[in-house]
Amino acid sequence: MHQTQQRYGQMLNTPISFKADGGLTMQHKTDMNLGLRNVWEVVCHDSKGKEKWRELNKNLVTTEGLNHVLSITLDGGTQITSWYVGLAGAGTKAAGDTMSSHSGWSEITDYSQSVRQTLTLGTASSGSIDNTASKATYSINGTATVAGAFLVSDSTKSGTSGTLYGAVDFSSSRSVISGDTLTVTVTLTAASA
Repeated sequence: MHQTQQRYGQMLNTPISFKADGGLTMQHKTDMNLGLRNVWEVVCHDSKGKEKWRELNKNLVTTEGLNHVLSITLDGGTQITSWYVGLAGAGTKAAGDTMSSHSGWSEITDYSQSVRQTLTLGTASSGSIDNTASKATYSINGTATVAGAFLVSDSTKSGTSGTLYGAVDFSSSRSVISGDTLTVTVTLTAASA
């Protein structure tokens, strides 16, 4: 009986015990969940190719982003097949942010590319996928302060539509000037915790 108890408990990830009166007691673990985590690495090089600074930070997945994942995975929602990386200024990113409403921060558009850069992902493996082979690259053409980045389904610079999947805050605001180049690597992970 004890081996059966252990086996079922492991399959259910639920501790099972038998009471002296023959009853069955099950305790359900409530700490099981799926965690979505994204890690951003943003590197700035000057006009001569020398590294000026580097940021490595974890992403906030917005409520809108979480709802999108649930909808397409479990409720027959429409998949978004194109995602874009944007640059953000100073200010706090919040779970309730959307592209039409993110009062805590603004978008930085001081780069020569005409649109936000495409997120080109490789193949998912072991619960992780990234754009290491095709990093988002920005040619800075002005003086600005970059303090984060975001992932959205619309490529329009300063656009206010599209699904905002997530945003990242740097540990501190970073200055860029004309001639700098920013490269952005995004690693998206999903893991059972």
